[in-house]
Amino acid sequence: MKFQVLDIIPHLKNPVTGEIVSTADRLNQVVETARRAEELGFDSFSVGERHAGEFVSSSPTTVLAAIAAVTSRIRLQTGVTVLSVLDPVRVAEDYATIDQLSRGRLELVIGKGNEVLQYPLFGLSLEDQWELLAEKYTLLRALWRKESVTWSGRFRPALTEPTTTTPRPFAGSPRIWHGSATTLISAALAAKWGDPLFTANAIQPRENYKVLIDHYREEYERHGHDPRHQYLGSGSGAGGVFIADTTQEAIRQYGPVYEGLTASRNVPGNNSPFRDIHHAVAEGPALVGSPEQVIDKILSYHSLYGHDLQSISLPTTLPFEQQLEILERFALEVIPAVRAAAPSTLWESSDPFGGRPESAGATEPDAAATVTADHAFNRSDNAHVYAH
Repeated sequence: MKFQVLDIIPHLKNPVTGEIVSTADRLNQVVETARRAEELGFDSFSVGERHAGEFVSSSPTTVLAAIAAVTSRIRLQTGVTVLSVLDPVRVAEDYATIDQLSRGRLELVIGKGNEVLQYPLFGLSLEDQWELLAEKYTLLRALWRKESVTWSGRFRPALTEPTTTTPRPFAGSPRIWHGSATTLISAALAAKWGDPLFTANAIQPRENYKVLIDHYREEYERHGHDPRHQYLGSGSGAGGVFIADTTQEAIRQYGPVYEGLTASRNVPGNNSPFRDIHHAVAEGPALVGSPEQVIDKILSYHSLYGHDLQSISLPTTLPFEQQLEILERFALEVIPAVRAAAPSTLWESSDPFGGRPESAGATEPDAAATVTADHAFNRSDNAHVYAH
């Protein structure tokens, strides 16, 4: 298994102490956490995007650029790029710039977002969120894979003149994942294109996410894509990760913070059923406990999901030094055991995108073209199975 640190950059008071850091400090914490995550051997660092609520992640490209400047190996991801409210031309330009700055380390995770207030902010209708996502992804995909693109659609003025966005990505199109949290639609979109899926695994019981994952896998197979490229990522709950010597000690230390933050969220339809810390540790996705408890929980999810990439989020209302201590304990005491028990080919030599960054050889021909060719070959080689 591979490991990601995700920060959607919430900017909240500690519910126990009432303390909150400045916006500047909070943003710099993100950059420093990414730098430290690379030192500790994490595989990727992901920055969220929100345009409403108590977050300071409205400009993830700026934050990723800062991270690219202080790192050299760790992959840079998003979680998620809210493509439904953005212009695909601008997304293609901005993230190709990050890809160039990082020399091929970018992988995008797209979605329709988890904040309904974003849509009126951008003059869009919430009712169109899924159609917006599907249409804009089609254009983004074309802009990164081709030059001299012409295009027309429902939600954006047509590109009537042949258009080539610049800069071009570093080594062919970056890989694009699809974030999935609430419905079958994102899972189906990922499967349609043969792209990897990232399940939020955030606030609902695991069985709810398993339904979406199963739908993705069924649709992926129905479309005839190469199963070697069917990768899955998983989140770690809205409660994040907290490690102590024993699970009882973790509950004692972190329980009041977790319960205070959970109680303060009141978004109908988007509230965790795991309201108290004991329920969250026993049945929820939050990774809170001893190293052994956290290892067992990740592997229990892996037995159900079969995921390749495990994402964690730090408890960002705690003192920053404590956050970094948790990050280090996770890297030293959890990651080795999970890697050994649940290996994955993601970003390995058999994965075309494994060689995409400059540090890994900058794959030629480009990885996206290789995956597309593999999908086409799998369909032709199994035409008797997929004919209908």
